[in-house]
Amino acid sequence: MSSAWIPRHLAPTLKKAALRSPVVTVTGPRQSGKTTLVRALFRGHDYVSLEDPDTRAFALEDPREFLGQFSGGAVIDEVQRAPELFAYLQGMVDADPAPGRFILTGSQNFLLMQSVGQSLAGRVSVLHLLPFSRSELTGRRGVALEKIGVTIPRRRQSGGAVLLDVLHAGFYPRIHQRGVDTMRWLADYDRTYVERDVRSLLNVGDLTLFRDFLRLCAGRNAQLLNLTSLGNDCGVTHETARRWISVLEASFLIVRLRPHHRNFGKRLIKSPKIFFLDTGLLCHLLRIRSPEELRNHSSRGAVFESFVLSELYKKALNAGREADFYFWRDSTGHEIDFLWDSGKTLLPIEAKSGSTFASDFLSGLDWWRKLSGDPAQPAALVHGGDRSFRRKGVAALSWADL
Repeated sequence: MSSAWIPRHLAPTLKKAALRSPVVTVTGPRQSGKTTLVRALFRGHDYVSLEDPDTRAFALEDPREFLGQFSGGAVIDEVQRAPELFAYLQGMVDADPAPGRFILTGSQNFLLMQSVGQSLAGRVSVLHLLPFSRSELTGRRGVALEKIGVTIPRRRQSGGAVLLDVLHAGFYPRIHQRGVDTMRWLADYDRTYVERDVRSLLNVGDLTLFRDFLRLCAGRNAQLLNLTSLGNDCGVTHETARRWISVLEASFLIVRLRPHHRNFGKRLIKSPKIFFLDTGLLCHLLRIRSPEELRNHSSRGAVFESFVLSELYKKALNAGREADFYFWRDSTGHEIDFLWDSGKTLLPIEAKSGSTFASDFLSGLDWWRKLSGDPAQPAALVHGGDRSFRRKGVAALSWADL
């Protein structure tokens, strides 16, 4: 793979935010490309990283002097490492609210947003950068979020990447830009995350226990979250399991997908589901060692669902929008994998990893549209085949076109 710059779809949104807000914060998981992006877009700003011990010590010991050296603006990396800076930033941008003065990045959303909310409310734009999307890697614009269920993309050229290879590698930039060994890099990432971020966010005496918890979560990917069962299987309390899930979410490793409470006279499931946001990391945690192993693995469908949801999240976040995605399930077992709430309509989306289309792929969507009283409403199926088409009024999108 090449180390060449790959344009990020968040870039236009980030540029616009810097034209209206004195402070812009970019959050996301470690190694998602935050530093590369902000340094490429704000070359005229000074750059410092609070991961550097000497720089962090200066920021903590004399925050006013530290910030005062950046008269022309600055990019401050991993800013949550010095939360004392936020109160001083507030005073500086109140005195001079010129847009785009400070660009902040951070990989621990809980600590970062806590500080932002306390000191910079109304003065900051907050954006989120996840690892590469599929369309960023291919250099092709996928279907826009508002066009899913409506538009069928033009037919692509034959060939290209194989779905199982893509799912197994995941989307972290270093894997695609540095040609590193995928499984070794993900193992290092896993270890570094647990040993650094978990230690800083939680008082965990036994990191091995947390690693077991992380793998148990991977085994429950795309399933309803039962904290009591999860805690029992790991040997921790319900409250500990709840706190640990919150840390995984704050670190952008997982999302909790909430159930949508649209009621059609049925009892609804109220528990959330958990999804990992990177399929490569998920495969690593599930000990799926190769794309071929994934082919017949019992979690293949769940891994594909994670891919679809993460791509949807990236479309929303890259546009600076809230990721208003849900799932729907009633007590009789009827279910829709994902619902996108656009504010005007609910778009049902199903994910099927099979490469050969089968008519029963549409059964859930057919049922939903009849129950909702609008059998012709837009609906989408994302499948593992290589062609996009329309069937029974449903936009059936190839995974490669998403």
